[in-house]
Amino acid sequence: MAGRLNNKVAIVTGSTMGIGKAVAELFLAEGAIVVYNSHQHDARSADAAARNPERALFVQADVSRPAEVEAMLARVLARFGRVDVVINNAGMNVFTDPLRMTADEWRRCFAVDLEGAWNVIRAALPSMLERGYGNIVNIASVHGHKIIPGCFPYPVAKHALIGLTRSLGIEYAARGIRVNSISPGLIMTESAQAWLASCPDPAAERARQEQMLPVRRIGEPLEVAYTALFLASDEARFINATDILIDGGRSQQYSD
Repeated sequence: MAGRLNNKVAIVTGSTMGIGKAVAELFLAEGAIVVYNSHQHDARSADAAARNPERALFVQADVSRPAEVEAMLARVLARFGRVDVVINNAGMNVFTDPLRMTADEWRRCFAVDLEGAWNVIRAALPSMLERGYGNIVNIASVHGHKIIPGCFPYPVAKHALIGLTRSLGIEYAARGIRVNSISPGLIMTESAQAWLASCPDPAAERARQEQMLPVRRIGEPLEVAYTALFLASDEARFINATDILIDGGRSQQYSD
């Protein structure tokens, strides 16, 4: 089925690599008008948008800074007249010992992983509410469901992001706005590849990770993107305030 997002205007934050890039490219292929975003200039995304100026735009904005987010939304509305879909994918990993964590690490984790999503939603909501239509998908994490030692405070932010999803989904359900989230497990993004490469024996570590997954393989960004596509489309019009796990079943499997 092609054209599942025909002429929908979609903002995809953190869309220069990994899951965000896969989402942006899939949405473009499915007929959406896509706004690429990163906190820093990305030549690849800017070039991709420049090649298709009628259906794509790159906007540099740090989602943790409300003024930059508001400027991004103003630019999008001036260019395309509306926002139909928001994919809050921008995020950062902060894994540290709770008692060794600095105040800056705590603040930055929440500023990007939680407040960043809220900043974009808050900027997009007025125009969505005015039209009585909007689909918002927050990229959460399996860390928002299960606690992995040594990953503090990232799971705290992701639990809160799922809470934000449910709260806003209920708050605006009767006004045409849907808010859902996706919780990926281990996905072979650039950051996952870099982490594996940093291990003493990358091949052995990858094999170990695969064996922990019931499906015996690591997920791909496109698999997350297809779930985002479904939730962003009108096919999912009766799905609201919920979270979908994409982790190959790992979080449901009992282990020591």
